[in-house]
Amino acid sequence: MKLCDLIQEKNLSIYRLSKNSGIPYATLNDIVNDKARLEKCKAETVYRLAKELDLSMEDLLAPYISKRCDFELFKSNVCHSLKDLGDIDFIVETLEKDEIREYYNRQWYREAFYLLAMLDYISRINNVPACEEYEDIRCKKLQSIIYPKSILALSAVSKDESVKELAKKESIPEFMRFNIVENEVRNVL
Repeated sequence: MKLCDLIQEKNLSIYRLSKNSGIPYATLNDIVNDKARLEKCKAETVYRLAKELDLSMEDLLAPYISKRCDFELFKSNVCHSLKDLGDIDFIVETLEKDEIREYYNRQWYREAFYLLAMLDYISRINNVPACEEYEDIRCKKLQSIIYPKSILALSAVSKDESVKELAKKESIPEFMRFNIVENEVRNVL
């Protein structure tokens, strides 16, 4: 969770956090408003903030230094995780880690929606009731449709838009709900 969200969650003002931590208001205001990067601040600044917010320095910095991987790689990693864990353990681990909420809070919507779609799909085919914790996310979707790169390449090479339409029609419903075209989650090497 980014600093601005932490401040809201703890019901603090920038001014109060500045006073309590001993960090100048201007510095803190710049960090909260993305004019200064927390990960580039002095260790003392990060330490004081972490201490005041009752977090480790690592937890405070994590949202600022986590790198987002390519979406195709992310999808592949999720599919491999499903294959390695098996359906039920995948459901359990996904719910325990709460990565869906973490991605959503970071505004990594593609990742949040893909993982939630996978969770819902695997739950459905195993007759496991859907987790109600993500109802606020289930009512949202990406603004435009995301196709697998292989479908985009085939459509471009063949100069045939019907390739994309066919992929949409054959897409797993739980993924299409979020405007993600996904036809196969089990065929991974």
